[in-house]
Amino acid sequence: MFDGLLTITVFLPAAVAILVALFARGKNADQQIRWVSIGATLVTFALTILVFVGYDQDAGGIQMIDYFERWIPIDALRSSYLLGVDGLSAPLVLLTGILGFAAALGSWRIKKRVREYFMWLLLLQTAVLGVFVSLDLLLFFIFFEFELIPMFMLIAIWGSGRPRYSAMKFVLFTLAGGAFMLVGILAIYVTPGVNTLAMVSIPSEALGGAAAIVGIPELMAAADLVVPAALIFGFFFIAFAVKLPLWPVHSWLPDAHTDAPTAVSVMLAGVLLKMAGYGLLRINLGFFQETKGFTIHDVSGYLAMLAAVSVIYGGIITIRQTDMKRLIAYSSISHMGFVLLGVAAVGSSAAHTSTAGLNGAALQMFTHGTITGLAFLMVGLTYDRTHTRHIPHLGGLWKKMPLIAIFFIIAGFGSLGLPMLSGFVSEIMVFLGTFSVWPTATSVAAFGVVLAAGYTLWMVQRTFFGERPVTPGLSDEVYDNLEDANWVDMIPVIALAAPIFIVGIWPSVITDMFDIGIQAVLR
Repeated sequence: MFDGLLTITVFLPAAVAILVALFARGKNADQQIRWVSIGATLVTFALTILVFVGYDQDAGGIQMIDYFERWIPIDALRSSYLLGVDGLSAPLVLLTGILGFAAALGSWRIKKRVREYFMWLLLLQTAVLGVFVSLDLLLFFIFFEFELIPMFMLIAIWGSGRPRYSAMKFVLFTLAGGAFMLVGILAIYVTPGVNTLAMVSIPSEALGGAAAIVGIPELMAAADLVVPAALIFGFFFIAFAVKLPLWPVHSWLPDAHTDAPTAVSVMLAGVLLKMAGYGLLRINLGFFQETKGFTIHDVSGYLAMLAAVSVIYGGIITIRQTDMKRLIAYSSISHMGFVLLGVAAVGSSAAHTSTAGLNGAALQMFTHGTITGLAFLMVGLTYDRTHTRHIPHLGGLWKKMPLIAIFFIIAGFGSLGLPMLSGFVSEIMVFLGTFSVWPTATSVAAFGVVLAAGYTLWMVQRTFFGERPVTPGLSDEVYDNLEDANWVDMIPVIALAAPIFIVGIWPSVITDMFDIGIQAVLR
């Protein structure tokens, strides 16, 4: 069975990256590389729209399957080339297409080593797309870890401040998390009776008449695990907690965001963190509902408490920041806590599970990706003109850059959960869904919205409104020569702002599909 659409969507950016690296030459090579790379991300964006729109919600299940039973010629590995999408992954594929296009177009001012920059950016997009469509556990792990290479290069070479330190810190943290995941995979692999690495079950009809695939969740439920299920769950949870990230394994994120170039921050906040949220739903929730001796229901209360701590801790630390990028980075820790809070809506038993909370967790990943991606893009446009991100040095910028101010405010209002914007829908779904299961933890975490309003409005007021500080601050020459966003800048801005309004006004366009995916994951 080979549909082909997902394979093309995943590997098109990588193919263009190789072509750019090998063949782009000549006097105008840099400009050609820019537009070829932007064109590749635009085509990929169009393909992700096809994936999203082409998913048949009435039929449900895994669709658009690309399947080779043995993609590695070692029978003992029991691994297959298995790509597919369901209601959980299709919206995240679309999100990756949107952010990949916005990141590439937002990089058009890059002048240093243009060939290598766009090569790594395109390879990064392939890695993230691969994570969301891989349904074989080994293939999922390969894509999950491969993104470390382009991210390290992009931060270390094109970053600012302490780029090599931040890049190495990112790699060490996430490699350590990946090591825990690998141990968890090996623990499943050596379990007698688990004869596949397929993450889901797929009926014969969906495979074009080939033998049906029985997935890991069903096999683990019937198997006597060699390693206790609680330990395997912990291995996967640590890996995803580092990447999400959650307190107390979050310290790599602010450094990586602060020192990364703008487009890399867009991808990092927009989709790389979502790989961990997706893993929590697909693996920690999907695999451990009926395992012997331990299920996710046994720890859901602890997950809710950890989520509340992450939300409040992230919000308090965010208020103390004076660097615009660092402030948004810490806010991501707080907002990713809402994802874990939604996952905790699985409750203490299947009878107490709140699908609304789980749906809210999935939607929070999508909405945070566009909102925070837009926020980092606007910080980048501001920095390109003022050459500072230090909030006390800014002020009164709306007079010179009204478009940038307007869309920065949209990102801020979306982050604090203003009605009619997408952030409100995801957060209210998490709160209403989880409150019925864990009222105390949800009430504590809800205070994070108050903190978000505080640090967002404070940053917007200090940066764009009021009077600019005389000393220290921007010089008269710099301030007088400030320019607003041009039409090239506005294309990725609009691409990221549009979903914020669409989902905020018409949430069912995403929530209906996520609900199909969540219902399939629940057993």
